[in-house]
Amino acid sequence: MPKTKDYYEVLGVSRSATQKEISSAFRKLARQHHPDLNAGDKQAETRFKELSEAHEVLSDTKKRKLYDEFGENWASAQAAGVNPGAVRGGGFRPNAGGQRVEYRTVSPDDIEDLFGEGAGFGDIFGSIFGNARGRARQQPIDVEAPITVSLAEVYSGTSRTVELPGGRRVEVKVPAGVKEGTVLRVPGLRATVQLAPDPIFTREGKDVRVAVPVPLHVALRGGEVAAPTLKGGQVKFKVPPETQNATKIRLRGLGMPDPKGGPPGDMYAEVRVQLPVPMDEPTRNWAAEQPI
Repeated sequence: MPKTKDYYEVLGVSRSATQKEISSAFRKLARQHHPDLNAGDKQAETRFKELSEAHEVLSDTKKRKLYDEFGENWASAQAAGVNPGAVRGGGFRPNAGGQRVEYRTVSPDDIEDLFGEGAGFGDIFGSIFGNARGRARQQPIDVEAPITVSLAEVYSGTSRTVELPGGRRVEVKVPAGVKEGTVLRVPGLRATVQLAPDPIFTREGKDVRVAVPVPLHVALRGGEVAAPTLKGGQVKFKVPPETQNATKIRLRGLGMPDPKGGPPGDMYAEVRVQLPVPMDEPTRNWAAEQPI
């Protein structure tokens, strides 16, 4: 049986890590394994998905508490409407080795308080995981669950497999260009799209923005530089003479696709003028002659 993934181990943080430490670890590792910086590296792509999945859970206070209490079954507990701590120390948690260990059992009185007179453990787990003694007796309802995708995945379109209460798995197809917050519906599930932070690109509707380093002499005289793109690789474009720092240069059609079939958005390359290091003598002399 494959070892259960421990989200804390995935991000390389302790179980007592602060939200700031978790976000910092994610940003560092996400940039290192981002698909745009590791073109064709399937291992890096898989690693990036694991990082995004772990960050989605541990960066959300409620999801993190559910994960700490129920381990790999946190999503099923959330879908069943269980609040963190509701089973008073019960449930399963992954230990440092990735194995699951059972914590103390709740008392019969606790069970009655939580689930009504005459309830047993079958009723508890029926409520949490949707077996025939719990929610299956009720009118079927759609489970609501978030799915986190990277900007590169949204650009090309992707899919996610979500486990529903009772162990049933459904595939959710994420259309290319879909907006964050979009609700995707499949039988038994309403999945809300969440966008993972991207270390390179910033999305603005259908458009995207990327910072591009431009040498000082190119900004002054004009020239050609290259910028990364969401589809992979780079695109070359011209920088006009005397271009100021922070100037945005429009690259048509290189933004996000339109999920409704309309024209794609644009990419804006934001100029980041770089001074020569070390500075050559002519540049130093020129700078010294300029008025302050």
